[in-house]
Amino acid sequence: MSFSNEFIWGVAAASYQVEGAWNEDGKGPSIWDTYTHKTPSPIHNCENGDIACDHYHRMKEDVALLVEMGVKAYRFSICWPRILPSGTGKVNEKGLAFYSNLVDELLKNKIEPMITLYHWDLPQALFDRGGWLNPDIVGWFQDYTKIVVDALSDRVKYWMTINEPQIFIGLGCQFGLHAPFLKYSDRDILLMTKHVLLAHGTAIRTIRENAKLTPKISFAVTGPCVEPKNDSEEAIEAARKASFSIEGPSYALSNSWWADPIFFGKFPDEAYTRFGDLMPEISEEEWDIIRTPMDFYGCNIYNSIGQEVPPPNANAENCGKAITTARWPVTPDVLYWSPKFLYERYGLPIMITENGCANCDAKHLDGKVNDPQRIDYTKRYLRSYERAANEGIPLAGYIHWSFMDNFEWAEGYDLRFGLVYVDYQTQERTLKESAYWYRDVIASNGAKIWE
Repeated sequence: MSFSNEFIWGVAAASYQVEGAWNEDGKGPSIWDTYTHKTPSPIHNCENGDIACDHYHRMKEDVALLVEMGVKAYRFSICWPRILPSGTGKVNEKGLAFYSNLVDELLKNKIEPMITLYHWDLPQALFDRGGWLNPDIVGWFQDYTKIVVDALSDRVKYWMTINEPQIFIGLGCQFGLHAPFLKYSDRDILLMTKHVLLAHGTAIRTIRENAKLTPKISFAVTGPCVEPKNDSEEAIEAARKASFSIEGPSYALSNSWWADPIFFGKFPDEAYTRFGDLMPEISEEEWDIIRTPMDFYGCNIYNSIGQEVPPPNANAENCGKAITTARWPVTPDVLYWSPKFLYERYGLPIMITENGCANCDAKHLDGKVNDPQRIDYTKRYLRSYERAANEGIPLAGYIHWSFMDNFEWAEGYDLRFGLVYVDYQTQERTLKESAYWYRDVIASNGAKIWE
């Protein structure tokens, strides 16, 4: 088999998107609580995560669904203000107990818990003190990390420090499309970048120094690359170069903006030319923290990115091509090219920590949720991923996004990414046909994708 016997098959979810219980049992507000409650609302249909999938109250029921699906791992995130309502200081023991009970329930059912420490729900109290602009956030994140590690590392081996800084900094603070829905200057974005990188490195050190089980640590960044236009060496090299470019206004969304500092101890060369004196000062001691080694390269990949901007009056090259209901292009070969380019540049085993598609799902008259598009999508992507394995690229696992339908950030609840259908009015869960198909993929260690 192309996927090794150690290959991890799992599913993922994130705290704000599924938990609900936004103000229960001592939890403090996050920036997503604050900004989804604003008037006018920045969220589609004025929706929010107050209840979401009510996972906080239905955790055992949801773990039973994971068992039925046969998954080997569940990647979930910790809600920082559920643990520390003010972001620092006194621990909310009820919040910590929820995650401890979740870990116990997973392990009881032979499911590997994978913890993401930060999936965007920054405590509002810390945002009020400057958030990612405040250098103290490195220490705040370290203290929070140690609390979680002290409580859970006797049972948890897999840790991801931060999820998609490209999005919570790029979309949230550069383009104003996610919480806090603000547009900061380049100077501020560069300073936030420094603090995120230091928080990441400090968290890794905190985990390694305090974990009771030997940890396996990464981040979970977005990792899309440009696909070559053909198989020529020239086209492949052009795609590789474009995949790590920071040209244009979207520099904070790129691969190299976040990974190069961690692996090479410097930003991409273009950054220093482009930003000059705006670049933050980083001492050798700080670079040493940022360069703290990881064990694998976790990346969330959904589609490839374009090599060039299409002409304003035409889109003939992409006209009529497959898209998901999120209007994201369906580009299966990205799960070959992204792992290939990322491994060649950074040298760590690759784990796809998110991949999946939004689909137009509904419960049919027969009581089933038939989603053949998702099955076809996942099959195509996994075939490309296996191609990477066949060429010797070390692959650590595949974590499908998402476990169940949930709150899709600024898009609200219309986009359904789940393998499990959620009726938000009744909270009834229904395994989709893709969930049963994925169960068979897991049981066959991937052989099912060729049927």
